[in-house]
Amino acid sequence: MNPNPFLGVFLHALGGLAAGSFYIPYKKVRGWAWETYWLTGGFFSWIITPWVVGLLTCPDIVKVLTSASKGTLFWTYLFGVMWGIGGLTFGLSMRYLGLSLGMALSLGFCAVFGTLVPPLFNRQIAGMAASLSGRITLLGIVVCLTGIAVCGSAGMRKERELTDAEKRASIAEFSFVKGAWVAIFAGVMSSCMAFSFAAGKPIAEAAVRAGTAPLFQNFPVLVVALLGGFTTNAIWCLTLSVRNKTGRDYFRVQNPKPDLAPSLFSNYLFSALAGITWYFQFFFYGMGTTKMGKYDFSSWTIHMAFIITFSSLWGIYFHEWKGTSRPTRRLVVGGILVLILSTIVVGIGNYVATLR
Repeated sequence: MNPNPFLGVFLHALGGLAAGSFYIPYKKVRGWAWETYWLTGGFFSWIITPWVVGLLTCPDIVKVLTSASKGTLFWTYLFGVMWGIGGLTFGLSMRYLGLSLGMALSLGFCAVFGTLVPPLFNRQIAGMAASLSGRITLLGIVVCLTGIAVCGSAGMRKERELTDAEKRASIAEFSFVKGAWVAIFAGVMSSCMAFSFAAGKPIAEAAVRAGTAPLFQNFPVLVVALLGGFTTNAIWCLTLSVRNKTGRDYFRVQNPKPDLAPSLFSNYLFSALAGITWYFQFFFYGMGTTKMGKYDFSSWTIHMAFIITFSSLWGIYFHEWKGTSRPTRRLVVGGILVLILSTIVVGIGNYVATLR
């Protein structure tokens, strides 16, 4: 497949939009415990949608998966399990910090580990530093991390400027200390999805040999990786359901508020919508990474940058920055602009690599 870095960046932008927006439908779920709607949405994002997409795009996905070596399946699944731990706590980070700050902190660590560990492991860094395209790509990664740091700084300023009452006006369960620790852990573990894609390359190659369009080669990998994520989240959510006695949520709405008029159908509908929207981040990521060329590992940086960009914009839309000072609001906007710039720089670096 001929690389097309700018198309790859565009696809990553669509993935970032999906990832930065998926949590919004959950705001419409009423009368359910967190573990109920998280697992319901997860069933659609980690089981149903990956298989539907896989069956539609891979001519013989079952044969592709069953013919893969046990080692490939094991590592792809295991990294998916580890990523699932990060995804689980990732949802908690937004619960305690909100979209803007939760995304910035979690994805900051996710970007660092997910972007730099694979090339370090494969000993690509030295080779990149020796070429113009590599140096431009590395510069783009540095710019991205700078943008993430700026967004995180804006979040820190928000923490100092708002009273507890003001924080909880937009984020009901706001807790910076609890949320920060969760976000750090979530970011580190969530980076394992980049490793899962790397481990699943033999599956992607087998899919292409079976007749799958190269653009769609990563979709069978997602079936295995996301099964690992589902395993982690299902165990934890079901444990919480037993502990909190919320298992009956799946069959009823608890303590409905008359003015909100929630229903079982609407809860399932919005949870499913959130889950399907979530899946599309990797739908577009999987296609985008096939277009990035020689330095395809930079896809993770771009993906994180767009997620933070769109989630920050949603945070502004939902007034999560209401009550902060003008310099703080300017800082978060500046961080978003730096992140957008980083995607352009990385795209240029990958494009230059295709000219040689």
